[in-house]
Order: sequence, then structure tokens, then C-alpha cells
Amino acid sequence: MMKKNKEESELILIATVGKSKGLKGEFFLNSLCDPKENILNYSNFKIGPFKRSIKFEYIKLSNNKFVSKITEISDVDDIKKLTNESIFIKKSELPELSSKEIYWHDLIGMQVINSKDQDMGVIEEINNYGASDILKVSPSKSSVDNEIRLIPYIKDKYIISHSYEENCLIVDWELDF
Repeated sequence: MMKKNKEESELILIATVGKSKGLKGEFFLNSLCDPKENILNYSNFKIGPFKRSIKFEYIKLSNNKFVSKITEISDVDDIKKLTNESIFIKKSELPELSSKEIYWHDLIGMQVINSKDQDMGVIEEINNYGASDILKVSPSKSSVDNEIRLIPYIKDKYIISHSYEENCLIVDWELDF
């Protein structure tokens, strides 16, 4: 298993380079922010597997899509080489949340405890299948069994609370669901 270096663990994926547009290096930017317009709040971007720093000449909304241009790129061939590359920012650039809010990336690796104080495992990933976000909870050394669970992230129904200090999420979820 590869270990992430310190800089990589401080970065968060917020966008990808989409299809090129025109001949002067413009491209469609696929924002992964929610709402997608939040990408306009950031300014220090890194791109690709080597996390090279980039500056945007502009990011503008056109027909409900973001059209962007990286300052150093001026032709279609150069931007095509970056198609599908990941774009990151430092986690420290994200706005601070209230104590009742949490970023999805902070949930990954959290221990999940149900309302009966049973250890259900750790959050491995989060997916959205339409109706709600789903937490994939995988067994850990301390979990009560070896079951993988899919728990909908619905506050006040299944999600009771979270604790950064204890790195855990409290859920209203039975072992046999």
C-alpha cells in the first residue's frame, strides 16, 4: 500500500479537466463542489498526479457549464493532454463549518457506533445513488461483526451526531438492517 505524503493528505479533489473548447486552450471544468459554484471561491489550485500549481485566467459559467482557461496554456493540444486530470485545493482553504456540519472527506475513516453502543466498523466511502448519500461502513478490528453496511446519510433519521474529537459517527441503525 502506498502512503500519501503530507502535502497529498492536505489536498482535496474539487474538479476535473473536461473536454477542450475551441483552439486557444479553453476547456470545460467539471466542478465537484456542492453547490458547483463554490469553485469560484478558491484561488490556489494544483493539478494532476504531481500536484503542479496552476492559475486560472478565468472560470466562467456559460450555459450552465464552467468554461475555464489555465494561464500557462494557450492552445488546444496542450489542454487536451490534461483532459480528465484532477484539480485540487488545500483543505485549509475550505470554509469553517458549524459544529453540526461536516465535510464528506472528514467522514472517511470515522468509526460508526449505533445507538446501542455497538461498533459497526469504519466509513470506507460515500456514494450517491440518487435519493441520498450512502455511507459504506466496512468492518474494523473492533467492530462487532464482519458485515459491510450501507447506511443512508439522513440527518435526524439515521445520523444522530458526529464527534471530531472521538473520530466517530453515531447512527440509529440496527445490526441486522
